[in-house]
Amino acid sequence: MPDTTTPSVLFVCVHNAGRSQMAAAFLTHLAGDRVQVRSAGSAPADTVNPAVVEAMAEVGIDIAAEVPKVLTAEAVQASDVVITMGCGDTCPVFPGKRYLDWQLPDPAGQGVAAVRPIRDDIEQRVRDLLAEITPTSRT
Repeated sequence: MPDTTTPSVLFVCVHNAGRSQMAAAFLTHLAGDRVQVRSAGSAPADTVNPAVVEAMAEVGIDIAAEVPKVLTAEAVQASDVVITMGCGDTCPVFPGKRYLDWQLPDPAGQGVAAVRPIRDDIEQRVRDLLAEITPTSRT
């Protein structure tokens, strides 16, 4: 790929307590410093969903210290790819950004058993995204 800059991805959902937190954690875990990762919510919750924290811990990713963050225009402007997960029309749109909308069930109010399939779906989508936005290299 001719572009050697580090791609940046912003994951957005309403509360930044479930789907976007899982997606950001998977991308950070899988990509390391090859991708800049952000997550935010249009109406952030006070804490990350405990069932989401537990489901991620089951796959070896600790997000217990994460805190939901408010969506800002600056975060969108600083990102190459913006992935929304149910934030509707509250996500600002800027020219030159790539927008994807991932239709995923909301884990809010769900137990860990209901969160697992959402987690696994997000992991696969993140793996596909990573393969698409980063050059392949085998180490």
